[in-house]
Amino acid sequence: MKTVRELGLAARDAAKIVKTASTDTKNRALSAIAEALLADQDVILKANQQDLFAACAAGMSASMQDRLRLTAERIEQMSKAVRQLVQMEDPIGQVLEGKRRPNGLQIEKVRVPLGVIGIIFEARPNVTVDAATLCLKAGNTVLLRGGKEAIHSNRALVLCMRTAVKEAGLPEDAICLVEDTNRTSAQEMMELRGILDVLIPRGGAGLIRAVAEQAKVPVIETGVGNCHIYVDESADLDMAISVIVNAKTSRPSVCNAAESLLVHETVAEALLGPLAAAMPQVKMHGCEKTCAILRQAVPATDADYGMEYLDYEMSVKVVSSLEEAIEHIGRYSTGHSESIITRNLEHARQFTEQVDSAAVYVNASTRFTDGGEFGLGAEIGISTQKLHARGPMGLSELTSCKYIVQGSGQIR
Repeated sequence: MKTVRELGLAARDAAKIVKTASTDTKNRALSAIAEALLADQDVILKANQQDLFAACAAGMSASMQDRLRLTAERIEQMSKAVRQLVQMEDPIGQVLEGKRRPNGLQIEKVRVPLGVIGIIFEARPNVTVDAATLCLKAGNTVLLRGGKEAIHSNRALVLCMRTAVKEAGLPEDAICLVEDTNRTSAQEMMELRGILDVLIPRGGAGLIRAVAEQAKVPVIETGVGNCHIYVDESADLDMAISVIVNAKTSRPSVCNAAESLLVHETVAEALLGPLAAAMPQVKMHGCEKTCAILRQAVPATDADYGMEYLDYEMSVKVVSSLEEAIEHIGRYSTGHSESIITRNLEHARQFTEQVDSAAVYVNASTRFTDGGEFGLGAEIGISTQKLHARGPMGLSELTSCKYIVQGSGQIR
């Protein structure tokens, strides 16, 4: 087994070729990956079953097992997403701006690959394919380090992709996997300064915090999602219930699922009873007013209001005003996605202006914060920081730029 450093060096060597690969060459490799995922489906599903068996034996929650699980349908979706990526415009070489200086110098700002991207992630084998193929399309190589829960799935997926890439004429080390899932391997990745150009953690709050605090290479933080929905006093309550049920229950284990609900006091009684009936599987952690309305609710703690449950649980607070809702979001939000349900245009404007998150919705589910739903194709993650990239990170966010300056002998 290669060491983390050896894998990083292999990815760096491959980057010299991948960064100059033509769009046709990259698309040929991506098409080969899409075909190979389907051709190797049985092998991939068998490997995934090993991970699921171990996860069940270890007592992993049902919602987290759902994140880990691959099915024939999900592999088909992964293959389809790769084919969609083939159809997307190649960002590399795009001229972002250009100007001629008074001294005759012609200056162009051009998109270029970031280089070697390291990604540390948890039990989401679909991330393995999304990350590898997005990086490849944007002219990057990638060093992947998934969690132990998905190691068999990741090995099968990466072997499938490496074989396809090699057959298409690009180096197989364009996609490298760290198979050592001990904590030391993650720490070693964080110290690959001069080898990795950027490191992206994708997972829970603990993982992201550890990488942000310990890494010696540049980091793009992604995805902890304590997402809020605020139901305004003017809201259409049927719409509110529909949106909340979707945002909380359609897939509770993902970062764009709603975790916190704020309800204006004038509609709390009319909303909360029917809402609880519409999603009886969801445990409500409520304020005193919420618990007075819903007998099944349990008292919420301060920790509950900041919690990313990733399960069928939700914090609920009754507020007296839009301003109180915005203040609450500002205190507890992770900067991912927030939504207001309202028929008041002024309240919608105030909410979108004052709530400082990567995605802010009016009358829609937070579940739309996704690269595919935003028309960006697959995504590498949801950036919750403000430097370089924010929100769903698609192809453009996996690039940097450089200035190309044309002269005719000018000196300074």
